[in-house]
Amino acid sequence: MTPFAILSPPRILFGRGEAAKAPALIRAFGARGLVVHGASAARSAWLADALRAAGAEVMTLACGAEPVLAEVLAATEAARSFRPDWVAAIGGGAVLDFGKALAALVPSVTPALDHLEVVGKGLPLGTAPLPFVALPTTSGTGSEVTRNAVIGLPEHGRKVSLRDDRMVARLAIVDPALTDGTPHGVTLASGLDAVVQVIEPYVSVKATPYTDALTLPAIGQGMAALDLLMRGEDKAARDALAWVSLCGGLALSNGGLGAVHGFAGVLGGITPAPHGLICGRLIGPVLRANRDRVKGPAAERMETVFAALARVLGGAAAKAPETLCDWVAAQRLAPLRAFGLHAERFEAVAQAAQSSSSMKGNPVPLDLPGLVAILQHEARLG
Repeated sequence: MTPFAILSPPRILFGRGEAAKAPALIRAFGARGLVVHGASAARSAWLADALRAAGAEVMTLACGAEPVLAEVLAATEAARSFRPDWVAAIGGGAVLDFGKALAALVPSVTPALDHLEVVGKGLPLGTAPLPFVALPTTSGTGSEVTRNAVIGLPEHGRKVSLRDDRMVARLAIVDPALTDGTPHGVTLASGLDAVVQVIEPYVSVKATPYTDALTLPAIGQGMAALDLLMRGEDKAARDALAWVSLCGGLALSNGGLGAVHGFAGVLGGITPAPHGLICGRLIGPVLRANRDRVKGPAAERMETVFAALARVLGGAAAKAPETLCDWVAAQRLAPLRAFGLHAERFEAVAQAAQSSSSMKGNPVPLDLPGLVAILQHEARLG
């Protein structure tokens, strides 16, 4: 067996009602801290209130959209003056990434660009991050258990990672009740992201027995839960999707991703399309492209994925990529052209995606014409 490593938070709490334990557990990291929340504090104000009731001094910061470097740096300066002992983030993947970046950069004495991938030097942090606690309120990115924060650089037209093993959360609390009532569109996009993040690590060339144990059962489970949630609110499906999202975060941290996420880092930097939407629109075309090229043991893994999808969506397993494309279109997930991605940009996007670290995990190398064909296929979908 090929050697492998496992990286995960030292403590993960999963289950309904577990969020109630957050204030006491966070307070144990120190008397002063940051609580990062989404654009509206309405659903997360309870956490800051409970921490203050427990005697903590709390500074709150809002993350209204997917973080860009200028906003992260401004928040870092504001937070440094507060001298926090810890950072807690409660929200979707963007909020968790924002909080994770702050936990890394507040104590740092070196420029952020020294540590950013692709556009910077990609160096490890020179100073240990502050303790970071994550409470996701959507089921998608798995950011609560990953070691990186995705940050946009509009001037470079890219989203890149700030990455260090020490950035993984000290405590991740995944309480599916926090996701109850998530709007339909957010559930669809984030849920597709969760499904993609168990498919890509399973077929990744970097897959391990650990990641297989997480991803293989979760592929069908995640697709089934998302299909149910498209028909109406369902607590059991929320629970299942939260678990699948957590599995995906652990798997991608330890087994890599693939071409979908190779594209996503580029498209997220040049368009306003949400990350989950990009993943949802591209997973079918990418699976189709991989199916037509892959051979050997990797082909068997692809067939396993197709069988799991077919059991939920129906149709022949061999045609699962097309069936998935039809399902996504039926949910009316907006096409990428609605966010400004048109044919004249396909080749430049494909060229940029080739250099993505995620692309290295794809089960088969995809050349430039193959990558362009994926974007052309997405454009033809409903």
